[in-house]
Amino acid sequence: MTDTDWQDVGAAAELAARPLTEINFGRTKLALSHRKGIFGVISGVCNHVGGPLGQGRLDGNYIVCPWHNWKFHRVTGIGEPGSEEDAVPSYKVRVKGGRVLVRLSPATPRKQKPHAPHPLARPVRRKPGPVRVVGISATAQDQANPRFSTSEALLEVALAHAGQKLKCPTKLIKLAELKFRACEGYYSKSAQACTWPCSITQMDSTDELTEVYEALVHWADVVLLATPIRWGQAGSLYFRMAERLNCVQNQITIKDRVLINQKVVSFIITGGQDNIQGVAGQLLSFFSELGFYLPQFPFVAHSRGWTAEDMEQNVADVKQSEALREGTRALVERAVETARTLLKGDCASGKLARGGRKAQRLEVEQRKGRA
Repeated sequence: MTDTDWQDVGAAAELAARPLTEINFGRTKLALSHRKGIFGVISGVCNHVGGPLGQGRLDGNYIVCPWHNWKFHRVTGIGEPGSEEDAVPSYKVRVKGGRVLVRLSPATPRKQKPHAPHPLARPVRRKPGPVRVVGISATAQDQANPRFSTSEALLEVALAHAGQKLKCPTKLIKLAELKFRACEGYYSKSAQACTWPCSITQMDSTDELTEVYEALVHWADVVLLATPIRWGQAGSLYFRMAERLNCVQNQITIKDRVLINQKVVSFIITGGQDNIQGVAGQLLSFFSELGFYLPQFPFVAHSRGWTAEDMEQNVADVKQSEALREGTRALVERAVETARTLLKGDCASGKLARGGRKAQRLEVEQRKGRA
């Protein structure tokens, strides 16, 4: 081994003052660490989805990936206890004349334990059969002490009509009954860190938003979203779900992969306060960005206005309103008919264009293409 095999990466005193340093040599990314007087160097590319280990943190002798918290020993590159079959390359390192030298040929290889793909990662292929309708209720409830929900009640009317009159298989998902973590902002670290299936879903088998992903991406042809109005906006559970659906939309941005095809969405919006049009506008924008189609007149709504703070009367009005129930039945009929038209192929146009506010090529990709 000659001195030309080694690269000077910096002053030992300066590098020892930092627990972890990212080092780049061309396309080679390294994670250099220092702990208790000992330097360690391993690959800076995580086995999971390529996260930057050199930008992570030290947990004892393990480097924690900043994207999804995978851990590798800072000297050997071996995965944390229980994950030893995963390893990133390690590199020899020495100090000479106050300088840190790293040999750029890996001392150990990368090892990746085969991981079975998550069930949600299977190809999106619609199974034959009639139009399938899923209802999602975003009303917050104390499950031990349930109350009457105007939006959920109308959703149940729509699903009953879809099943009995339209002969559609139906499902009802109540977000209040699911235990799922809020989005933890992986996309804010890197577009590539927001994965499909969602990173939380992959890492946490107890996270129950899997039921929503399964319904929206793989099962349903029609989605009915019912939400109350809370301070002029949709309910908080809707927004928790919507943030976790960023992983679906993000596939368009970074993979040119549309997971939502030939699917229809409609909305039921009720509340003791006003701003129906504002709530509807957000819902229409968000689900359109995911790839959903809209039937003509895509929502039914009810509100008694800003000054009508008598919720008991609001509940009574919804219970007594046959017009609302008829409107809801008509809504699901329009949605199902639109889905049937799509499934016949009458509106198919081959591969969809990359439309939408966020679906264009990333600016960094465009710069690379011009380089």
